[in-house]
Amino acid sequence: MQKHILLTGGTGLIGTHLTQALLDKGYKVSHLGRKPGNNPKVKTYLWDVPKGEIDEACINEIDTIVHLAGAGVVDKRWSDKRKKEIIDSRTKSVGLIYQVLRKKSHNVKTIISASATGYYGDRGSELLTEESEPGSDFLAEVCIKWEAAADKGEDLDLRIVKFRTGIVLNKDGGALPQLANPIKWGIGSPLVNGEQWMPWIHWRDVVKMYIYGIENDSLSGVYNMTGPNPVTNKQLTKAVAEQLHKPLWTPNVPEFLLKLILGEMRIAVLESDRTSSKKIEDAGFEFDYPDLLVALKEIYG
Repeated sequence: MQKHILLTGGTGLIGTHLTQALLDKGYKVSHLGRKPGNNPKVKTYLWDVPKGEIDEACINEIDTIVHLAGAGVVDKRWSDKRKKEIIDSRTKSVGLIYQVLRKKSHNVKTIISASATGYYGDRGSELLTEESEPGSDFLAEVCIKWEAAADKGEDLDLRIVKFRTGIVLNKDGGALPQLANPIKWGIGSPLVNGEQWMPWIHWRDVVKMYIYGIENDSLSGVYNMTGPNPVTNKQLTKAVAEQLHKPLWTPNVPEFLLKLILGEMRIAVLESDRTSSKKIEDAGFEFDYPDLLVALKEIYG
């Protein structure tokens, strides 16, 4: 029987690619969003998370829900109001879905939720597994509450999968264009000492891993959604510069300048997370782009 997948955040950078990949594989796909979609193959059900409103028909005939929705962490400076928006957009949203699942009969078996490697905080060169302790800064708080909200689905006997996503490499959005644009103008350089570990992953492997989670009922719990070969900020910056055939500017970007520009939000680019992908690989997942240079060549090729 054809599986029917409901995506939140389905029009975002990853959601768009995941939607198309699922359609290409013959899945039926619906979205849960704030406004009507423009893909004739995808029905969009509407919700308003701040108001607590949701079209309860969204769960009809659904087997699996992939929860990607969430306000952009680095889209705006972190005021107290913005911090609350970032957390609520992740936790209250999945809470609304569970509210509907408790009210109506349904066929939903699985919830797959995004999370992030910000869960670990700033950990230097420590090798981080899914069993590592969480950090204590704001990004860690977001991830802890995000995952806890998803885990409430266990009361509904759902299979819960959480992917702690690292830096997704895609030239059309996310962190890579922000890193690459100064390099293109000849003023790119590593941040501070450049030694902070950056757990990167090619966007195609992100999509592939979500599909792997959908199709493999044996997967449950939390997994690092990061490639097998993390690199430092200095290594990533140098690799992007080489791919773009541009020199790097010296000296490195000082922390006081990042503090001036970003405020507390600078932790999003300065945290060091050297994550392990062993758990997902042991579960049978194979990366198409385990090597940074190959990944960047495909992205910019």
